[in-house]
Amino acid sequence: MSTTTYREAARAAMRRALEDDPRVFLMGEDVGRYGGAFAVSRGLLEVFGPERIRDTPLSESAFVGAGIGAALGGMRPIVEVMTVNFSLLAMDQIVNNAATLRHMSGGQLSVPVLIRMATGAGKQIAAQHSHSWENWYASVPGLKVLAAGSVQDAHDMVLAGLADPDPVVLFETMALYNLEGELDTSVDPEGVWRAAVRRAGRDVSLISYGSSMPKTLEAAERLAAEGVDAEVLDLRCLRPLDDAAIVATVERTHRAVIVDEGWRTGSLAGEVSARIMEGAFYALDAPVERVCTAEVPIPYAKHLEDAALPSVDGIVAAARRALAREP
Repeated sequence: MSTTTYREAARAAMRRALEDDPRVFLMGEDVGRYGGAFAVSRGLLEVFGPERIRDTPLSESAFVGAGIGAALGGMRPIVEVMTVNFSLLAMDQIVNNAATLRHMSGGQLSVPVLIRMATGAGKQIAAQHSHSWENWYASVPGLKVLAAGSVQDAHDMVLAGLADPDPVVLFETMALYNLEGELDTSVDPEGVWRAAVRRAGRDVSLISYGSSMPKTLEAAERLAAEGVDAEVLDLRCLRPLDDAAIVATVERTHRAVIVDEGWRTGSLAGEVSARIMEGAFYALDAPVERVCTAEVPIPYAKHLEDAALPSVDGIVAAARRALAREP
């Protein structure tokens, strides 16, 4: 057990994978000499060389497609897309190729590629670099989708994604790269496929993932100071969702607040809310509350960016509304 950062945890996992399996390599824009747009791959080029740490041209469709082809050929590529916004340029490769090939080949082909991309806002890099589109990928059959909201998960999700025979999209939150926390490298990374209760409680369930986890945990602590015992559920895996864990937390607390940095319309929060209605409707003592990003392109100005995003105050207010409802 050691204290490290979210960024360093992801790097440690990639280094371990590169050391353990000669089929593993990393490719993407600026991952080599520059060390990655967010410094996650810093130092790896010097250790593993340009054959395994490959700087690519600025063409997402080309290098994501090359990664898919390498996976079909027996390699275990890690493909880094600088931000989720730029992944739109490779949407055809990810959704129409990687996600469909097992099905279209009758199970003869597998695509064991790990596609990492930074997501979320809070760093003042404006609308073309700051959105949260996890739900777009979580809606696609054939993909598995992970969202790292802790230092431990930033490490374990790399290893779990690489071990999977199907394409995995891993969302790393750019605002969390400097987050410090404990890392236990002996933990079984397969646990990331299930949701985790980060804080047990009895009064209201705060359900979130990825970028919103620190805010959600802070909101739970603030509610505790008011005498409210909030449970915090980290979804972690967005496809497939852990329906059993979602239903179980609602059955314990009878109230739910879903926190999602995506826009409210068509959000993952809406999907989770629907699954609560389907699986735990009679356990609810109040309507499900959702705390999402304002339906605007993410602003550049700091005060406007903060106003657009889910906040601790907003989560606490939603919990209070849920608790104010009579069963």
